Amino acid sequence: MTGLHWLALFGAILGAWGVLYMMSLPADLRAAGRIYGKDFWVALCTVTPDAAGYLRVLFMWALMSAAMMAPTALPAFATYDDLGHSTEGTRFSHLVLGYLLVWLGFSVLAAGVQMALFRLELVSAFGDSQSALLSTGLLAVAGLYQFSPVKEACLSKCRMPLTFFMQHWDEGPWKNGMRLGLVCLGCCWALMLLAFVGGVMNIAFMGLATIIMVLEKLPDIGRWVTKPLGLILLAVAAGMAVTAI
Repeated sequence: MTGLHWLALFGAILGAWGVLYMMSLPADLRAAGRIYGKDFWVALCTVTPDAAGYLRVLFMWALMSAAMMAPTALPAFATYDDLGHSTEGTRFSHLVLGYLLVWLGFSVLAAGVQMALFRLELVSAFGDSQSALLSTGLLAVAGLYQFSPVKEACLSKCRMPLTFFMQHWDEGPWKNGMRLGLVCLGCCWALMLLAFVGGVMNIAFMGLATIIMVLEKLPDIGRWVTKPLGLILLAVAAGMAVTAI
């Protein structure tokens, strides 16, 4: 993983995490920024639905998706880069942008869901669930999805990127990137929506979820993660359901 394109990608991932960290700062620290004339950053960090509106919530979800999902696709990106050394017509940047475009589409929907749940008073301004029923439902859905054939099919493609690219190479880098993004979306959408349980701007949740999703896609380790994680999520959902009764 050498070259300017890799430096740009890693820089973008680190930059996204840095901005997310600033967005997650407590409100009093954001307010203190005004003392030092940092009105731009104060405005940027205000991403709660009650104060920011849809576009900034969308921006937050787009950053979350890029920061969390790009690392999970690094083995696939590396495979594509290796193939590009012996094959003409490769465009690393087009592949990555096509991949992120799919997650931008997910962000559009997720931001809309957050706004709707906030207006229904089911989540707080910070995106964490205020409803035991919602939390239980999301955990149960995510847990059950860990055992689904769709999840398994998507993971099998993520774990074998060389086979994936050989099957779809003729489609070109844009379509390869978007197809890879769709496969990744099929793997991870339910886990991403658990942000509504742990808190949309919870850096600890984002970090843990990213590590789990990276491990899931590793050929040798992933099979020891997916189904045990499903059992854990279902157990937590059952515990919440019992507590709520």
